[in-house]
Amino acid sequence: MNDKKVYPWKTELGSNPCCISDTIISINNLSLYYGKKCAFKDISIEVNKNCITGIIGPSGCGKSSFIQCINRLADHVDGVEVTGDIFFHGQNVYDSRVNLINLRKKIGLIFQVPTPLPLSIYENIALPLKEHGFDDISKRVERALVDVGLWVEVKDKLKDSAFKLSGGQKQRLCIARSIALEPEVLLLDEPCSSLDPISSEVIEKLLLNLKSRFTILIVTHNLAQARRVCDHLCAFWYDLNNQHGFLLECGTSHDLFENSSNEVLKDYVGGARG
Repeated sequence: MNDKKVYPWKTELGSNPCCISDTIISINNLSLYYGKKCAFKDISIEVNKNCITGIIGPSGCGKSSFIQCINRLADHVDGVEVTGDIFFHGQNVYDSRVNLINLRKKIGLIFQVPTPLPLSIYENIALPLKEHGFDDISKRVERALVDVGLWVEVKDKLKDSAFKLSGGQKQRLCIARSIALEPEVLLLDEPCSSLDPISSEVIEKLLLNLKSRFTILIVTHNLAQARRVCDHLCAFWYDLNNQHGFLLECGTSHDLFENSSNEVLKDYVGGARG
């Protein structure tokens, strides 16, 4: 996956081809347990810089738990145990010397359900900036809202409660709140699952525009969405015998949709199972 290569196919939304670039995250033999229950086992993948990597697969195979390991948000679940390694810029994020505040600043997570703070639109972005010691707060808030296409819609309503926004606007606000902190990686857990098709299309176009600045991992059950926006795909599946998730196949989006020889994956992307 580290080969420097440009693939000729393009997504339906946006014209940037898939460019294989430097690895920014390496995950080796990662497993996660909730007490005695194994969520997924022995996942090894590499995530390339400035690409959109999609995590697909049926419910229950550990996709959401997997991305929550990357910025160690899974640490907050009682009884959780993680084995294996996650290297970010060559440093193991599970090293005891890692500063979790800095790690989560560099690797932001956007949840499935939009989670604005119970504050004004402006303060939703300004508060985290203040807590992290950024200067030029107003300029940074405006830029983040411009980046997600919200500025024109809310510039005269910045003092209004964020709860007054539509679902799609709330999700873009959450993305703005994350990118205002200048992360390197964005993790998105089913960001369009609660949105209508029009709002989902807005988010998809936004992600395609943002990948020139950020590395993006997105969990999605929407295979059409994965085909449209993802450069790479990691397909998870569920082992019924051992009752845990595992990595079925990893590769370019084009190869997994068009050229996979794995019968389970072919059936899944073809709609015959899953």
